[in-house]
Amino acid sequence: MKVAVPSEGNNICAHFGHCESFTIAEVEDGKVINKKTLDAPPHEPGVLPRMLASEGVNVVIAGGMGSRAQDLFAQRDIQVITGASGSIDDALTAFIQGNLKTGPNVCDH
Repeated sequence: MKVAVPSEGNNICAHFGHCESFTIAEVEDGKVINKKTLDAPPHEPGVLPRMLASEGVNVVIAGGMGSRAQDLFAQRDIQVITGASGSIDDALTAFIQGNLKTGPNVCDH
């Protein structure tokens, strides 16, 4: 499974479409076995779901994401989890362990 996290340094970026990069973690047998960072392309509708799908991403963990982006991910059978915050590594560990704490989606469009 591959998990993408919109990144701002080592933390989850609060707004999916305006992050500086994406951390993509490959998870197998309950462990992160590979992790890479991709620079975010310019913010344009539909670009990010296509890009992350082409990377084989199955899950996106984000702070906030608009409903249109969520719909585009759903069309590609990519699970979206919003309302996450804090460090990327902590979020990945919590997700793998099944106890990722999330709050409200911080994006309202």
